[in-house]
Amino acid sequence: MIPVALGPDPWLVMGILNVTPDSFHDGGRFASLEAAVARAGEMAAAGAGIIDVGGESTRPGSMPVDAGEELRRAIPVIQKIAPRLRVPVSIDTRKAAVAREALRAGAAMINDVTALRDDPEMAAVAAAAGCPVCLMHMLGEPGTMQDNPRYEDVVGDIISFFEERVRFAVSRGIRRENIIIDPGMGFGKTVQHNLEILRRLDEFLALGLPLMIGASRKSFIGKVTGEEETGKRLAGTIATTVASFQRGARVFRVHDVAENVQALKIAEAIRGAR
Repeated sequence: MIPVALGPDPWLVMGILNVTPDSFHDGGRFASLEAAVARAGEMAAAGAGIIDVGGESTRPGSMPVDAGEELRRAIPVIQKIAPRLRVPVSIDTRKAAVAREALRAGAAMINDVTALRDDPEMAAVAAAAGCPVCLMHMLGEPGTMQDNPRYEDVVGDIISFFEERVRFAVSRGIRRENIIIDPGMGFGKTVQHNLEILRRLDEFLALGLPLMIGASRKSFIGKVTGEEETGKRLAGTIATTVASFQRGARVFRVHDVAENVQALKIAEAIRGAR
């Protein structure tokens, strides 16, 4: 298992590896073991700092799958790529049983879209492993989260959510330095909610935790740009990545590793220019 190194680096790109038939952009493309392993290698070579393997779609309107099916999809991939790549692997799951088996297979991080709320055993799994865990904000469930989401103050409400979730995680034995936060772009948010989060992203830095953004090819980009096809949202994704970096985000969960790595190198060079 290669550990996840956040350290002093200004940014890290997380490559999305959906081994599902129904994810919103690449569902089915990497469902076979051979395709998934090849894709992981491509992303690692392109500069990914971590590969995030997910065996259950959480796109808007998606239905959950049982742990057995999620294990069948994700674990063989992790077993193959974890020892081969010089890049750590993350498991994108809300199920403790899946997280536990993924860590045994070589994963080094847990990415939980429910922020440890869905499975009462998840916090114990993360604490026992001593691994990084990403806590994401989601309003409702994937099947219904886009049904008229409302907030008093979207940024303030999400910050309050993280304050409570971080306290919970630490109380269950997860080290604070192992926690990453993700405001959950598109998970129970309107277009305006997503844009407000991005505009005020620096307010999350007061929590003192690494901030991850997962906006890659999402529907709000399409609604702003008029591009209905997810395949035509790369430029919008890169713009979101750079804007997020400029406001303090450190981890970027994307489908297109090479293009986002290049954009971040330029943004970093401009920021450091004298």
